[in-house]
Amino acid sequence: MIEQLPNLPAGILGFRMRGTVTADDYESVMVPDIEAAFALNRKVRSIIIVGEDFVGFAPGAMWDDMKLGFRHISGWERTALVTDVGWMRVMSNVFGFAMPSHFKLFSNAQMDEAVRWITEP
Repeated sequence: MIEQLPNLPAGILGFRMRGTVTADDYESVMVPDIEAAFALNRKVRSIIIVGEDFVGFAPGAMWDDMKLGFRHISGWERTALVTDVGWMRVMSNVFGFAMPSHFKLFSNAQMDEAVRWITEP
């Protein structure tokens, strides 16, 4: 499941991933928010939180994640990933350089720092 993070400033998208994330989660939660944000802003910042209650991705969900990122490849200004999930941290360290935005990885204990980083000018 994907949930929106409330109370973020305009131009900043925030999502929390819990349980098993499906392709439908991307299509029903993330895609509408991302498309609406890009309709209003040339550049968008995002923060993604993947906590201890995250189980994994259902088939097709990771593909939707990649398609979503590339759909607006030049529009991502900053992306923060907050997680202690080992394999996600490894993948982020390996492929983070290829992100089309400023990308920073945070641990769950650094949540406040991640929010400060994503919102600073």
